[in-house]
Parts: sequence; C-alpha cells; structure tokens
Amino acid sequence: MAERKAEAGDQARRLERLLKEVRACRICASELPFEPRPVLKAKASARLLIVGQAPGTRVHATGIPWNDPSGDRLRSWLQVGREFFYDDSRVAIIPMGFCYPGKGRSGDLPPRQECVQQWREQLLACLPCIELTLLIGQYAQQYHIPEAGKSVTGTVQRWREFAPAYIPTPHPSPRNQLWLKRNPWFEQELVPDLRRRIREIFPELPDIE
Repeated sequence: MAERKAEAGDQARRLERLLKEVRACRICASELPFEPRPVLKAKASARLLIVGQAPGTRVHATGIPWNDPSGDRLRSWLQVGREFFYDDSRVAIIPMGFCYPGKGRSGDLPPRQECVQQWREQLLACLPCIELTLLIGQYAQQYHIPEAGKSVTGTVQRWREFAPAYIPTPHPSPRNQLWLKRNPWFEQELVPDLRRRIREIFPELPDIE
C-alpha cells in the first residue's frame, strides 16, 4: 500500500512538472496567429479523459477549455455541471492541439502536430486512472482508434465496438446541428449510454433524471 501511494505521488509530481512545461511551450509560436496559450487540465487521479480538437478563439481568450457554446452542449450530453466538468482531479481535458491554430477556409485549422509529437504520450503516461476517453471529432478519433477510419459518422455509429475504453462523438459545435438532425440515433442511443457510463465511473454523481 505504501509503495502504491509513493508511486501515485511520483506520478502526480511528474504530471505537475510536465503541465508547467507544456504551458510554457513555444515550439510553434511563429506559426500561430496569437501568442501561444496552451489550454489543458489534468491531475493524475482523473478517471475521465476528454480529447477534442484544439481551442477556439473564445477558449484562447479565457484559458478555460470548452468555455463556449460547444462546451455547454458537451456538458448537456454528459449531463454534468461546470463544477464537476472542471474538477481536474476527476476530469482531464487534453485536446489534440493545445493552442488556437488559426482560421482556415471552413472553420479552424487542424491542431498542430507539434503538440502530439512533443507532449501527448508523456501526458497520457501520467494518467493511470483513466477509465473512459471521450474522443470528440476526427483528429482525436484517428489518433486514439486509428482502425476506425476517417469518417466521423461511421466511427460514431460503431461506438459500441470501442467501449468501454473509448466513446467517439461528433463535435458539439452549434455548426453540427444539421448533423444531429440527420442522425437522431446519436442523442437517442449513444448519449444515454454515455451518461450511464459516466455514472458507473462516478457513482457520486446524481442519478440520471
């Protein structure tokens, strides 16, 4: 027991040091539209990992992940409040890219690969308690479950194949409202299953209404 506590303490300290390094990162500063501001949250005790694409402009401005309408919808899918969502002792939020990458022709640019190459595996190695990884969008899904293919719709339709370790979802952006209307099974089947899974991992949460 004492050895396990010591190991857990070492992992927590490693993660704390690593997060400081990530937040000070300037590897791709010359390629970004704004000053680097890596946005991520984690503690070694986290049991849920949320993996999105990269911060948008509002998240970049506040430094708070999912602090926008997309985050509101995501919390609605999970049926959790902000207090739980931002409790990094329970929920780690580590997107594929940590800084706002800039604007593309249709939406934001893809997340910078430097984040993956320099930091991702080191961060994941410091999260031994993760029971569920929520994969939001194409980039997160291709990295964590590459066998799923490039189609977000096809991957999300196969969510049962990747459970219980992973659950893929589309991006909760208001821009995806048409996708949700065309795929009603997502909110009828996957979302209730996701909420049940969250409450299996966190029995302290109130029951689903």
